[in-house]
Amino acid sequence: MEYVFSLEFIYLIASVTYILGLKMLGHPETARKGNLIAAAGMTLAIFGTIFLHQGEVSNTIYILIAAAIIIGTIIGWMVAKKVGMTKMPELVSIFNGMGGASAALIGLIEFHHYVGDQLSILTIIAGMIIGSVSFSGSMIAWAKLNGTLNKPIRLPKYNILNNLFLIGILGFGAYIVISGLDSTMFLYILFFAALAYGVLFVLPIGGADMPVVISLLNSFTGLAAAFGGFLYGNMVMLTGGILVGSAGTILTLAMCKAMNRPLSNVIFGAFGEGSAAVAGEGNKVQGNIKEASPSDVAILMNYSNKVIIVPGYGLAVAQAQHIIHELEQLLISKGIDVKYAIHPVAGRMPGHMNVLLAETNVDYDKLVEMEDINPEFKSTDVVFVVGANDVVNPAAHNDPASPIYGMPILDVENAKHIIVNKRSMKPGYAGIENELFYNQKTSMLFGDAKQALTKLVAELKNM
Repeated sequence: MEYVFSLEFIYLIASVTYILGLKMLGHPETARKGNLIAAAGMTLAIFGTIFLHQGEVSNTIYILIAAAIIIGTIIGWMVAKKVGMTKMPELVSIFNGMGGASAALIGLIEFHHYVGDQLSILTIIAGMIIGSVSFSGSMIAWAKLNGTLNKPIRLPKYNILNNLFLIGILGFGAYIVISGLDSTMFLYILFFAALAYGVLFVLPIGGADMPVVISLLNSFTGLAAAFGGFLYGNMVMLTGGILVGSAGTILTLAMCKAMNRPLSNVIFGAFGEGSAAVAGEGNKVQGNIKEASPSDVAILMNYSNKVIIVPGYGLAVAQAQHIIHELEQLLISKGIDVKYAIHPVAGRMPGHMNVLLAETNVDYDKLVEMEDINPEFKSTDVVFVVGANDVVNPAAHNDPASPIYGMPILDVENAKHIIVNKRSMKPGYAGIENELFYNQKTSMLFGDAKQALTKLVAELKNM
């Protein structure tokens, strides 16, 4: 009784750390500490489960558990330390997929132990299906983000086929639960069918929609973990799964809103085709491109009162976050008001730009979300877009035929002067031309972000 009480108390502490850690993750200033607190709670729960577990456990099992923890810790630590900022979304996809795989394996292992207990079998089947979809879907998302799968692959009538396949999987799973069959063959057929659906679910989706996919699959993994916690009566596993699932769902809704995509389209596989299928069918952009040199931009900024910087994926690719922070500090030293405009889906995953700029200790108060910064563009002398594209494209407001029409964007076109740094005129992830580049107020600063910013900073220092 004493051991049970101690373990439940440990689970309670761990659950509180999860909630507190998640709360702290909501702000960049406390996110690191929140992550450490939640990780400490997880560590406490793991060791509590191992050493306060009821019943006899052989020494061999303890050795295997210790070996798995050590190997997993070393691999995870090395991968996380070496991964570049531009590869962070891929890492998130892989780690999320591993969580889904764990939930699926629990179902495969525990199924035969609960035959006859319909509620437990329902929990196992649901967790296995969701975990399998999350695992295989996350692997496809990783391949798309990594560039291995560059183009979406669509079968004819893929929406109908995918949805029918999903209904078939759910029906087959319901049959296994209701019939009470103890069939290894049926179990593995369901397992591989769920894996196949995860592939079919993500495969047709374009790269521009990967932030939404990552968030959705993350919520799937949390839900699968919650089913595992319910099965074992493990409150800390249940709490953690519910928190991850609900947080992932909320983030998915936020991403859908930011990309102007209904959640129903995400769930039923009808999104993503708009970017590829409709791209290029909008109004043809007309106008001339004006090119500026680092010296021109330096002069313009030097005589400004207010500058807003819009970071994008190009900034991350060039690893130019440190030099952009140096530019910001240099402008501030000249008495210029400087802020960063953060779009919810700038980069390759939610919060990508926040994390990137946090690496350089940018003042968190200078990171302003889209809703708050948009009214300020009208009073801005210079807006400096670095590596961003679709999130500043006025076609979202002006062109009903555009695939991004209706998507909330940063209203940078309202600024007095617009400077856009890009390597070339190549379209963004949505695959469409950007009207902003042809705006009379826009000047293009071509080149690698790090090199262009270094030259710009050097020019400003001489003024």
